[in-house]
Amino acid sequence: MIALEILAIIILTPLVGGLLTGADRVISARMQGRKGPPVLQPFYDVFKLFQKESIEVNTMHRFYVYISIIFVIFTVIIVLLGGDVLLAVFALTLGSIFFVLGGYASNSPYSLIGSERELLQMMSYEPMLLLASLGLYYVNNSFYIKDIISGDTPAILFLPGIFAGFVFILTFKLRKSPVDLSMSHHGHQEIVKGITTEYSGKDLAIIEITHWYETVLVLAFVYIFFAVKDPVSHVWAVLACVVVYFLEILVDNGSARVKWQLALKSSWIVTGIVGAVNLVVISLFR
Repeated sequence: MIALEILAIIILTPLVGGLLTGADRVISARMQGRKGPPVLQPFYDVFKLFQKESIEVNTMHRFYVYISIIFVIFTVIIVLLGGDVLLAVFALTLGSIFFVLGGYASNSPYSLIGSERELLQMMSYEPMLLLASLGLYYVNNSFYIKDIISGDTPAILFLPGIFAGFVFILTFKLRKSPVDLSMSHHGHQEIVKGITTEYSGKDLAIIEITHWYETVLVLAFVYIFFAVKDPVSHVWAVLACVVVYFLEILVDNGSARVKWQLALKSSWIVTGIVGAVNLVVISLFR
């Protein structure tokens, strides 16, 4: 039974992530006064990449990308099966580190800059992820997601500050403007394609699929803040995921890229004010 659930997660998660990415592109096009591509365009792009030849800079360059997606899939399985949220955060961090190592394995200066900026993004969102995990623990005295979402009171009522901070750092994790520092969707920007500059073909397709997994993963975290044992709460949790994702698209289309100094400083300020204060308050009164 568990094996079938894991298999379903591995197969269905990128399908949902691809559809979300397609919806993102359609909504973004409408915001910009364009018709935009079809919702299934991300799948067409990935299938086309799988048909292209992959230019391998060196063996480790490709190896790190495949290790990265393995850790991300492992993280998704933990979260969707209701496992340990703290373990999930650590596994996700490992996946991101291997992705950075893949960028460093290239001799391209653009890829190296992208890797350094990816590390800066990790420094920006990791503290908030850890605070969110600790906050969720205080709600039901358990790191297990299945315990958190089976309580009587949604975590959002105890963790409004942490949730606000978590939504803020999602822009970093989803690599959207104004903090899309490590890679560019357009080759004419100052870092060309950033950390993905030297990837092509199947390797680039794997990176895109990894992003689909991550998109579903971060929305699953949003879901946890609202879901409890009351079935109606799951409807509100899904609506919250839709609203948060739309907000990310809106910010992405209405913002220009900021400097890494401002991005890092703003994330730590938000983490320190709304995240840490919320955690201190709940630890004192729970």
